[in-house]
Amino acid sequence: MRLGSGTFAACCVAIEVIGVALFLRGFFPAPVRSSSRTEHQAEPPAPEPSTGASSNWTKLPPPLFSKVVIMLIDALRDDFVFGSKGVKFMPYTTYLVEKGASHSFVAEAKPPTVTMPRIKVDDNVTRHLDKVLKRGDWDVLILHYLGLDHIGHISGPGSPLIGHKLSEMDSILMKIHTSLLSEERENLSPNLLVLCGDHGMSETGSHGASSMEEVNTPLILISSAFERKPGDIRHPKHVQQTDLAATLAIGLGLPIPENSVGSLLFPSIEGRPVREQLRFLHLNAVQLSKLLQENVPSYKKEPGFEQFKMAERLHGNWIRLYLEENTSEVLFNLGTKVRRQYLDALRTLSLSLSRQVAQYDIYSMLVGTVMVLEVLTLLLLSIPQALSSKAELEVPLWSPVFSLLFYLMFLVLSALHVIVCTSAESSCYFCGLSWLMAGGVMVLISALLCAVVSALAKMFASGKLLSKNPAHPNSRWSELDVVILLGTMGHVLSLGASSFIEEEHQTWYFLVNTLCLALCHEIYRNCFLGDDCEPRRCSHGERGFVNTAPALQDGSIGRDELEPHRASKSPTSLNTLRGWEKWMAMASPWVILTCCRLLRSLNQTGVQWAHRPDLGHWLTSSDHKAELSVLAALSLIMIFALVQRRCSLTSKVAMALGLLGVYCYRAAIGNVLFPWQRDSKDISKGLIEARFVHVFVLGILFTGTKDLLKSQVIAADFTIKTVGLWEIYSGLVLLAALLFRPHNLPVLVFSLLIQTIMTKFIWKPLRHDAAEIAVMHYWFGQAFFYFQGNSNNIATVDISAGFVGLDTYVEVPAVFLTAFATFAGPVLWASHLVSFLSSETSSGSALSHACFCYALICSFPVSAYIILVTSLRYHLFIWSVFSPKLLYEGMHILITAAICVFFTAMDQTNTKS
Repeated sequence: MRLGSGTFAACCVAIEVIGVALFLRGFFPAPVRSSSRTEHQAEPPAPEPSTGASSNWTKLPPPLFSKVVIMLIDALRDDFVFGSKGVKFMPYTTYLVEKGASHSFVAEAKPPTVTMPRIKVDDNVTRHLDKVLKRGDWDVLILHYLGLDHIGHISGPGSPLIGHKLSEMDSILMKIHTSLLSEERENLSPNLLVLCGDHGMSETGSHGASSMEEVNTPLILISSAFERKPGDIRHPKHVQQTDLAATLAIGLGLPIPENSVGSLLFPSIEGRPVREQLRFLHLNAVQLSKLLQENVPSYKKEPGFEQFKMAERLHGNWIRLYLEENTSEVLFNLGTKVRRQYLDALRTLSLSLSRQVAQYDIYSMLVGTVMVLEVLTLLLLSIPQALSSKAELEVPLWSPVFSLLFYLMFLVLSALHVIVCTSAESSCYFCGLSWLMAGGVMVLISALLCAVVSALAKMFASGKLLSKNPAHPNSRWSELDVVILLGTMGHVLSLGASSFIEEEHQTWYFLVNTLCLALCHEIYRNCFLGDDCEPRRCSHGERGFVNTAPALQDGSIGRDELEPHRASKSPTSLNTLRGWEKWMAMASPWVILTCCRLLRSLNQTGVQWAHRPDLGHWLTSSDHKAELSVLAALSLIMIFALVQRRCSLTSKVAMALGLLGVYCYRAAIGNVLFPWQRDSKDISKGLIEARFVHVFVLGILFTGTKDLLKSQVIAADFTIKTVGLWEIYSGLVLLAALLFRPHNLPVLVFSLLIQTIMTKFIWKPLRHDAAEIAVMHYWFGQAFFYFQGNSNNIATVDISAGFVGLDTYVEVPAVFLTAFATFAGPVLWASHLVSFLSSETSSGSALSHACFCYALICSFPVSAYIILVTSLRYHLFIWSVFSPKLLYEGMHILITAAICVFFTAMDQTNTKS
């Protein structure tokens, strides 16, 4: 069956998405779970250990507290309470920490500190508080305040709004505490107030990674049951966030959750009698030991289990002495020893279970890796046919189904699957799939292997193993091709080092700068040197470049092999430019380099220099709102000037109104000011303004889609398709302008400017082929991903973009908007690539070549990275550095698949069977 290069590439990337998804599911661990859970009846509690005497404590102890109020403040960082901000903005909480009846901890959250987004302005939580506190029909009250997290995402931890929000939270805590104390006077039973955070806040206001600011949260237990503290300040002890579940269960007289891996916070029970203390510790140790037994086959060899058994034996001896009413010093010393032994056992058991959470599903990872590598191999072997002038290749779809190798491979994989799944000691995702789905994956792997073998056989039979094209014996690698090849290989190799992953933006900045210098060399060589490499005078009186006959339409440029055919290009193509245009062409690489240098100063990203002030921080400070307003207005005007030139009249009007709406939206939420405004007191959500822009985005996209459909009917009218593609691109630009923060609008301006310069003065005059243009678009798309301020840290994802125009959390639009805002750079450059190639040539091979090259260059890093991550899975920085990058690569390959589908839809190559 014959397929176009673009269709073949899109299918390959779609298979890669499946393989990467399987790998991700196996790489990221499943939580430790108990297999003894029952639906309707809880397991009876373990009895108190005893040796030689019967104990009368066989039930759960009574609750320690009458009521529990949990006040969860989203993104509450530890220094917001225990630092200078807590002293200034939370005086009542500070008093309770220093001198009140409370216990303070720093609870460490496990990375990645990612939570599901949600919108809830805080007044909706507080407005019912007075009524609920007066009612007596509840035992547990949970208050989840999201305002602090929202402020952090919008303006960072240094915003003056942080202090106001902390003061508001302090007053609410005082109200709750006062109400609980008054109720205790009537009921004579202690209550518990818990102040905590789910995660912290990075210096940029986000979260998701493993920095100290993101994982350290305050945990304060406040109750009259605790002893009041002396006047000195105690430094909070560091505990695990998971310890809260066991502590609350004991406090409420409930069984500890079976899947909990935390240990009891002992200070919460240190005021109780020794027998009660040991009973609580024993219940926690029994629960953790059972969880260990169900998840670790060799649990008896675990040091925590041995410590637990030792503590249980000592506990039984203590119970025997206690029931004999022995009140000697021996009983006290033995009780102290048992308590210490239990605490050591709990700490070791909790650590062992936490390590079990990090167990990898190697089988699922291996299956996904094999699929990805098979696809990459097939893409590499298909280069000679895919990049030929016909841009199509023979795909042996039916021969593998009837080949002996296919059936043999399928039987071997099936047998291997049965052996692995029946002998696995830990859970496996791929083994848990139905036989139909698992069999489908094995059929796919077998078919891919047969296709690879078939391609290799054909290549060896024809003697063309990536050899130079015999039709062009003088073909050679140019400097640009060498830069592209070495740059791609260097980037892939750099992914093996954690420092290069943290600072990957530096790699892409270096690559695009090197690319500009290579283009500069090519421009000057074509301008000053002739075919015989002798200097020649640049002519200023020659005619301009003819758009209707670009190089991509030249049959001599079509590739039959991997090597570019530079010998077939005209070295005097720059002479077709007029005098001033030639000077602009010679200056264009330096203009692009200047733009890239300015963009680097806008957003500091990565790790090493992320803390340093940049232009973005200066613009977003409250003291420079006027400067930011002017910059945003000028940027929006420039965006309109650069985009409108190829739009229809209707789309031009929609674009102008939409960009005006963007400024109105940012003014409504207080980011920028109108000329007649002196301050931004009247702040709203900007829902009307944002939805106003969304309407114009959809209108422009609908107009472009209509033109594309119309071009399918009127095939002779090539202009309709060109305008339609540009209008779709313009709609995406308008959406990006809406989602980008005001200080990032220059990123969009420079992106459009560089695209315009390279189109007019580089790609057209130098007549680069589709493969080179595709690679250049990919490189600049990656660079602009980091120019936006993104990094390989999840904390740099701007979640607020997912709620532009939404008043509640709606999953699908929020995920789409967040993903588009994050990957706007690669998406916009890929969209421009489709528009450029479609407008500059009527040949269908250009889009097919570009789609194939785009898929190939995206497949290299993800294929290499999953191998590197597998080999480095026990690296010190595997969860803080390598795993977030793996998530970015997974999302990137998914977006690449969508881009390739769009390429294929626009491709004019006919599929032949």
